[in-house]
Amino acid sequence: MSYLMSNYLPLEITFVKGSGCYLTSNKGDQYLDALCGVGVTGLGHSHPEISKAIQSQAQQLLHTSNWYHIEHQEALAKKLCILSKMDATFFGNSGAEANEAAIKIARLHGRANNIDTPTILTATQSFHGRTMATLSATGNPKVQAGFAPLVSEFIHVEFNNIEAIKQHQNNDDIVAVMLEPIQGESGVIIPDANYLNQVHEICQKNNWLLILDEVQTGIGRTGKMFAHQYNKITPDILTLAKGLGNGVPIGACLAKGNAAKLLTPGTHGSTFGGNPLVCRTALTVLEIIKQDEILANVNKISNHIAKNFTKKLKNISAVKEIRVKGLMIAIELDQDCTHLLQLALDKKLLINITGRSIRLLPPLIIDKAQTNIMIETVCELIEAL
Repeated sequence: MSYLMSNYLPLEITFVKGSGCYLTSNKGDQYLDALCGVGVTGLGHSHPEISKAIQSQAQQLLHTSNWYHIEHQEALAKKLCILSKMDATFFGNSGAEANEAAIKIARLHGRANNIDTPTILTATQSFHGRTMATLSATGNPKVQAGFAPLVSEFIHVEFNNIEAIKQHQNNDDIVAVMLEPIQGESGVIIPDANYLNQVHEICQKNNWLLILDEVQTGIGRTGKMFAHQYNKITPDILTLAKGLGNGVPIGACLAKGNAAKLLTPGTHGSTFGGNPLVCRTALTVLEIIKQDEILANVNKISNHIAKNFTKKLKNISAVKEIRVKGLMIAIELDQDCTHLLQLALDKKLLINITGRSIRLLPPLIIDKAQTNIMIETVCELIEAL
């Protein structure tokens, strides 16, 4: 009998140890982790410098309260703001919490401009979290099913369709556009190269906030520290989580300009958000990304992956599209491929399936030899369809 609620459907395996790009089960079998906790452990499992930072901080101080100054929190906020060209940071414990903060800031922006029903444009097939506000922002009916009435004042428009956003320019209630630079949960959907630039321009023209949800795309996942840097723009609000803590729960909502000043004492908070342990860990993550030139590795391995998947799968009719941006990879097939999840596990490879797409989010530290194992195994699965 399980004493856990049944909102998850875990595979019949338990992992007890991890090292680098590999996980070890309680039976002693080793698995190549090409999912890394859904884009979380970008620097691999049990990274010695991260483990050392966690151990050291745990022996000093785990928690006080945000009623007091927290040295590592202030240092991390400064570091993130400098990297992203933002002005201020709020820390929570997850991507959903970071997005909740972004939504609240957008509503305050609306109130400051005398808008009684501040409304946010979000994209169809997006994913922003599972709290009531973030699942309402999410453009996926499956995520929302059973939870009506939803939080109001969200309008979903087609992703990568700039005309769908332009159609709302005469709606005086719109206060923000909230997008993922690349839609991760829906299968690594990569928009046109200038899409975000066009959205940014519309937002500036209409005094709308541009909120970029980089919970999955941020912290080096796409080959730059933040995916929006490919577009040479800066959003008004940026949300981060996943890879920032390398497994330690942390979320961050960054803002610039007037948006950075809207949260005032009493308007928002988090008991555990920004505690000494998670902030020191995140600082260590950022230090390692720089010192070990992780972004260079991401781009090198990404090119290798794109080249080899294209070469090996070009004559397989079941493959409809290969999408690669940094180490966000999806192979879309012409059929449901959910059963490949277990078949990959049988081959000692951890992957994700999103509808008809195989999704891969390998660690940012993965080397060419490990990458070749991943490529060969995935190709074997597809060729056996």
